[in-house]
Amino acid sequence: QVQLVESGGGLVQAGGSLRLSCAASGRTFSSYTMGWFRQAPGKEREFVAAIGWSGGDAYYGDSVKGRFTISRDNAKNTVYLQMNSLKPEETAVYYCARKSILRGGSWSEAGKYDYWGQGTQVTVSS
Repeated sequence: QVQLVESGGGLVQAGGSLRLSCAASGRTFSSYTMGWFRQAPGKEREFVAAIGWSGGDAYYGDSVKGRFTISRDNAKNTVYLQMNSLKPEETAVYYCARKSILRGGSWSEAGKYDYWGQGTQVTVSS
């Protein structure tokens, strides 16, 4: 069973930065594309970023390009999300997820991910 545990969320002022971490269990972490999504109250889950198994490929949602950076350390079974210049509208629960090898398709589709963490709250004050 795969477990994903997010950490690093919290309260930050607009324009500030946070770094989220997602620690994964299992010996095959390095074989999978990993992604970050977020969900604000009353809104649908939104794609934030994803990174390929080697770390060489990354893909971002349009709203975070140039401000967020996804990275991974396969030796530590951990994926990170560095978030800069945060905006109040980015207040949400941020989720880490593992993309299924069996499900093709876009990295930005939540339905293509088979394991999810419990989420970490990010609150951006104005």
